Amino acid sequence: MSDRSAWLMEAFVAQYTVAQVGLGNRGITHLDGFIRNSDRFQVVAVCDLVEQKRREAAERFGVAHTYADARQMLADVRPDVFCFVTQPDVRLSMVELAAEYGVRALAFEKPMATSLSEAWRVTHLCNQAGIKAVVCHQHKYLTSFQKLRELLDAGEVGQVSEIHATCQAYLQQLGTHYMDYIIWANGGARGLWAVGHIHGRGHLADSHPSPDYLMGQVAFENGVRGIIECGLPSPSHMDPSMFWTDNRLTVRGTYGYAWADTNGRWGAFCRSSKGEVIGGAGDPWAVQEQERLQVLYLRDLADWLDDDAKPHPCRLELAYHGYEILEAMCLSALDHVKVTLPILDPASSPDIVERMHSELP
Repeated sequence: MSDRSAWLMEAFVAQYTVAQVGLGNRGITHLDGFIRNSDRFQVVAVCDLVEQKRREAAERFGVAHTYADARQMLADVRPDVFCFVTQPDVRLSMVELAAEYGVRALAFEKPMATSLSEAWRVTHLCNQAGIKAVVCHQHKYLTSFQKLRELLDAGEVGQVSEIHATCQAYLQQLGTHYMDYIIWANGGARGLWAVGHIHGRGHLADSHPSPDYLMGQVAFENGVRGIIECGLPSPSHMDPSMFWTDNRLTVRGTYGYAWADTNGRWGAFCRSSKGEVIGGAGDPWAVQEQERLQVLYLRDLADWLDDDAKPHPCRLELAYHGYEILEAMCLSALDHVKVTLPILDPASSPDIVERMHSELP
């Protein structure tokens, strides 16, 4: 490619307008990610119920328009991208607004919904409206996870047989992340069936309602087994003060294993390690969350908007399948059966959290 051709391509890179709802701590991280990608995104409006948050965000990031009402914001600015960083119980209403006002892309937090029927409606709405949606399963952009990806792609662990995720935090807090990462590490293969165990009512009233512990197994179409544990009985790899980052993804294969965790660490015993355990550490979570993850995650969204042939690694399709697998594990635990995937008639699926409230001892 000539220098002139490269210049022309750079000159005509699209810039997409963004409107965002939610300006709490995570919301500011999302907003900062858009601002750091200013060649690809222009933030035209922000929305929050708290006037001080609106004012501070506008001053810090130079956003011209602020709103207290999401519908009014979308009606006025008609953005390409709608980002909402809210509590889980308003996901569906935000997606309905996005479809009504013709946005091209959605970016929002996990979990993608509070029930399988709601997750299905979110997915169905986006598919009907042609919206490209991504769920913020951003740990894939950690340096530790990128190293794990590098080892897997190079065949360093050989033929993968098992992927094991452990999270000290609970199902709806980190479990939805790590089921998504199991699917990611397994190349996007689909699950065939799942079994599971759940117990404990202590966190069912949380903003991210979850059993105290989940342990489940999923059989994938390529023969790989995925195992996930969420909650304090799961294996711990860090000091208790590191509760929220004490999450590990381990991939086992014919040549050995490799793992990555939320706090930037990785390790492996693999084909090229010559009988030794190797490993390393990048910046910790607190640094990468602010400086790296959101920037890369959102840049991939711009690339996907540019080109359908560059699907986002955190796209809604994958998030839905991960949600469905976790739902199957919970159904297995409550009904004492193996649950076949995909779950039939998800739109009519009973609310699993309501069942936990009534059925867990």
